[in-house]
Amino acid sequence: MADTGNSGKEMSMETRLLLAFLLMGAVMFLTPYFFPSASTPAKKSTAPTAQTAQGTPPAEAPAETTAPTQIVHEAESAPTGPATQAKSEPTFSIDTDLFHVTFSNQGGNVRSWVLKKYKAETKPLDLVNASAVVEDPFPFSIYLPDQKPLVKKLNWSYYTQTPEADGLGVTYEFSDGHNTFRKTFRFLKNSYLAQISSELTTDGKPVPHMLEWRCGFGDLTVPAAASAEKTLYYDLANNKLVERSASNAKNGPLTDSGHFSFAGLEDAYFTAVVLPEGEANVQQVTFADTMQVAGKPVTYIGGAVSSGDVNHFEMFVGPKDYDLLKRVNPKLEQVINFGWLSILAKPLFLIVNWSNDHIVHNFGWAIVVVTIVINFMLFPVKLSNMKSMRKMQALKPQIDAINAKYKGIKISDPKKGDQNQEVMELYKKYGVNPMGSCIPMLLQIPFFFAFYQVLKVSVEMRGATWLWVTDLSQPEHIAIRILPVVMIVSQFVMQKMTPQPAGDPNQQKMMMFMPLIFGFMFYNFPSGLVLYYLTSNLVSMGQQWFFNHTETAQEAARSVEPPKKKNGRK
Repeated sequence: MADTGNSGKEMSMETRLLLAFLLMGAVMFLTPYFFPSASTPAKKSTAPTAQTAQGTPPAEAPAETTAPTQIVHEAESAPTGPATQAKSEPTFSIDTDLFHVTFSNQGGNVRSWVLKKYKAETKPLDLVNASAVVEDPFPFSIYLPDQKPLVKKLNWSYYTQTPEADGLGVTYEFSDGHNTFRKTFRFLKNSYLAQISSELTTDGKPVPHMLEWRCGFGDLTVPAAASAEKTLYYDLANNKLVERSASNAKNGPLTDSGHFSFAGLEDAYFTAVVLPEGEANVQQVTFADTMQVAGKPVTYIGGAVSSGDVNHFEMFVGPKDYDLLKRVNPKLEQVINFGWLSILAKPLFLIVNWSNDHIVHNFGWAIVVVTIVINFMLFPVKLSNMKSMRKMQALKPQIDAINAKYKGIKISDPKKGDQNQEVMELYKKYGVNPMGSCIPMLLQIPFFFAFYQVLKVSVEMRGATWLWVTDLSQPEHIAIRILPVVMIVSQFVMQKMTPQPAGDPNQQKMMMFMPLIFGFMFYNFPSGLVLYYLTSNLVSMGQQWFFNHTETAQEAARSVEPPKKKNGRK
């Protein structure tokens, strides 16, 4: 099994992305001063699992997935009475159009939560980590931090199981004559919403408690899956989304409480969040659950939620699909975190999504269409840069004359500063920006990061195909990735088409390596991101070809030519 949790030891995608641009920027910005003339998806762990519902509590047990469901407002009171003597029963499943949820009457909790319309590798996606190894591993186990003996009893005893007649709900009840615990799950036929309620009493008195989901959530088959997992809540008092990673709980469980519009778990593309009723005060605990995966420690997220003495939750368990979330509950739109560049990333996603829905009906072609539009919107700025670059090319004879004047001077020689000064004065005289070649890259950076964030958080892109690409949110799943290779070729062609300013031959050779460096950096980027950059290159090539064949280009070159000497007498 590939390691799904050592993201901290590897260079992140964002770091590689930033490094690629910084490297190119460094070369472009610094060389004029030195040359003054110018992931196989990870498989599920084979770590030992806890015993099934038929077994006894193991020392370490599998993790669970919390998915609160719609609440049924019935009399939840479970008064103290005679002890119930439930026996082990076969696992019980509830099937809807969207879910296949399996329960066990040992602990009255969830053993798997499958999303029928989404796949992990080749199988339907199970949001529960079946390999989890924690003390109380199953979703919807009870969490009472100061009453471990009671917790062990409640999470491993057999409950009375009462399915509902329509097959869309189930109730679990336990009593030892002193403590009584009741959990009710209720589903809808065609909705990602469900209801869950739970009540614990001791000698007839309500006991505040939490329901937990431990040791991971979501698609655990992708590389570095654990790094994408978080707990989250939306703080109404401060009107902001707050996310917690496992590292926040490295020194022990971390508790947050307040008036939250929702709270729960998430990975990159899926979420399980409770939507509390009314103005209930919500408490959420974040856990860092470490287990061995392929001989290495991997830390997964865990979470527990409560709304007081009795829990009544409406819960959404499903994809972070923008349109779906808005239809289910407008609050849930906030689950999709577009990050620090949301002012650009969110509109970009909405435009790509709209283009897919109404124009091309394919996310790959939608990326192509939106990229073309962006490049034409930026063309006036790029045109100004093209003129500057053409002027720099036309200044080559004058630059060469300055270089010849200072030929043989070392970089450390003070006269080198005079050479640089003469070159810069020449650029200033003719309105040339020596850093103009950096402008196309600088224009790309915001959109590049925005596209990266869109691909990172938009479940719509997960599994989206385009021609030979099977998943735009992942690198190509073929031996030799075509898009990065074509991108390298396009950058070489673009360099040949772009007017080259006067410069040292060594500088020109250095610049020729930039496409190879970029290709190396892009090789493991999501296919949709490489498609964006490749499309941008192709559009820029077309724009450059058009400019090179216009009178505007010729006028730019003539504008910097020195006046010709007249023959004869003055």
